[in-house]
Amino acid sequence: MAQTIKKRRRDEIIAVALKLFSEKGFYVTTIPDIAERVGMSVGNFYNYFTSKDVLAKKLVIYISEYLGEQIRNINDSDATTEEKIYAIVSMYFDMANERPEMIEYFLRVYLSNREVFAEGCEGMICVSSFVTEMMIFFDNGVSCGELYNQEFFSAFGLFMGYLGGMVFLFGEKVLPEPLENYKVSISQNIYNALKNRQ
Repeated sequence: MAQTIKKRRRDEIIAVALKLFSEKGFYVTTIPDIAERVGMSVGNFYNYFTSKDVLAKKLVIYISEYLGEQIRNINDSDATTEEKIYAIVSMYFDMANERPEMIEYFLRVYLSNREVFAEGCEGMICVSSFVTEMMIFFDNGVSCGELYNQEFFSAFGLFMGYLGGMVFLFGEKVLPEPLENYKVSISQNIYNALKNRQ
């Protein structure tokens, strides 16, 4: 019972911190801000996370594990590679609509404040759950002959470039239509760029 309460409290801190870091930025947001929004004392906060930097790293891992789990479910399905691309695009765009703080955190904190993650999150360590599932997706696509066999980061960069670019435009309110209206065309663009032409 105590473990369940502690986990629920920890999840509350993560949810609040994601929103505050995404809205205000990492350096402007303080631990007292987070503790107050959660409804706990600053001293109690430290029972869950020993510092703001530790919390920042945990948030990246949390998002990576969430994305990794979603993509693992897609990887485990019987769908074609083209259908899996649509499912990944759809999941990512839905997340941008329903939980924008997760995407914002990646863009505004993780990618913009690399010094915070220099120790303990080197390379792909903190995003390994997500990256590993994307590697599996590409390997499976190449194995069944649907995707062109290329260096992973070239394919990964292309895929995430499409997704990141569209979500950025959505966040800046530049897109003339709702994000979901672009699922089919973006999926088709990604598939056409990655498919095996032999």
